[in-house]
Amino acid sequence: MDSSTLLKNKHLLWRAGFGPDINRMDDLKNMDSKLILKELFNEETFTPIQYQTADIEPIEYTDPKATAEQKREIQKVSQQQNTELNLNFLKRMTESKEQLREKMAFFWHGHFATRINNPKFNQQLLNVIREKSLGNFKDLLFEVSRSPAMLSFLNNQQNKKDHPNENFAREVMELFTMGRGNYTETDIREAARAFTGWGYDKEGIFNERKKLHDTDTKTFLGKTGNFTGDDVLNIILEQKATAEFITTKIYTFFVNEKPDLKIIKNLSENFYQSGYDIKKLMTEIFSSSWFYDTKNIGNRIKSPTELFAGMMRMLPMEIQNPENITVYQKLLGQMLLFPPNVSGWPNGKSWIDSSTLMLRLQIPQIWSGLRPMEYSAREDDDMDMGMKSREALNKSFKSPNITIDWTKVDKALSQKKAEDYLIVNPESLDINTVRQFSDQSIKMNVINLMSTPEYQLM
Repeated sequence: MDSSTLLKNKHLLWRAGFGPDINRMDDLKNMDSKLILKELFNEETFTPIQYQTADIEPIEYTDPKATAEQKREIQKVSQQQNTELNLNFLKRMTESKEQLREKMAFFWHGHFATRINNPKFNQQLLNVIREKSLGNFKDLLFEVSRSPAMLSFLNNQQNKKDHPNENFAREVMELFTMGRGNYTETDIREAARAFTGWGYDKEGIFNERKKLHDTDTKTFLGKTGNFTGDDVLNIILEQKATAEFITTKIYTFFVNEKPDLKIIKNLSENFYQSGYDIKKLMTEIFSSSWFYDTKNIGNRIKSPTELFAGMMRMLPMEIQNPENITVYQKLLGQMLLFPPNVSGWPNGKSWIDSSTLMLRLQIPQIWSGLRPMEYSAREDDDMDMGMKSREALNKSFKSPNITIDWTKVDKALSQKKAEDYLIVNPESLDINTVRQFSDQSIKMNVINLMSTPEYQLM
């Protein structure tokens, strides 16, 4: 076995996707990394994520005459639809052949973070970032900025001439494009004036409300004119700081949390010169020899979503109560569609504390039916998805009721050292300790390997 090829392929599949597929174990050691990379960049016909429940009429969300019972029903339907979107997004990450598309969408989902209850708006934004995830950043930025989910979350529906709301303008620059230090408070105020009137109608369709737009002259990032929101976004994209900010964030997510300033400078210059071609940027990253340097392998803690999707790709499973997977998301701190704030989710060591690490290590045993679920929800601002207390969470929880096809796992890993395929960097693993708790079966070996701290890394 060529261990260097196996190591490179595991690294690539975890960073550019959600880990190896149980059906492709032999490819990990036999397939050239360049061929795997080519597969990762293949794009099929785009399929949007849907939910099955019928939409609520838009007027019902804001009807001041709605009774308490009607409001509860709206909340119930919205929660159901958001849960469907959440699980269908996770399913795409797990099952899609377009692993890089979904991994990039997962990245943009945290970058362009919104947290609203309207499932129709959530669905629209989710499909925008999935469809445009490997396209042009300018197109992605414009569509996200015009989405009702973002305009609602950042209060631009209330941004009107003579009473500008600066929230949207501030976050567009601070979090989505240039980063702090590359603009002034005056730039924020002038940009907010340019975005006055940007909103959406009751159907969730973008609407430039011209009567609410400030038509006076504005000065923004050293330029003066009667700027609109589109003008502001175009001026932002002219700034090399934007390319550098986005490139740095992509590098720290896909390569290493410790930025290599020299590499990032070269990447960002190429990204800028390409006109913000995301696919070209990602191709350069994954094709570079430095991407496979030892310091970049096995150095990232898997987010809860990456942990779940990776396990599901490795363990073929039937889930009878998939809605209860969202409880695990809540307990580990990453509920898809519900980031903690506009900054998205923190990464790295923030995923691990005493309670979350214990649950992470227990999930393989719980999902395999070897131990019961023992859990305690984190205290925070609320209990997402309509769960407003620990009691509500306890009452709502049922076992996901998972059946794993261990025969398939056994067949895929027979005649192989399971640790070479499950652990990105098995050299860091004390395999003798793992074997002390295993019988001779592949099943117990896999469960125990997935229950190690080393499995938390990618």
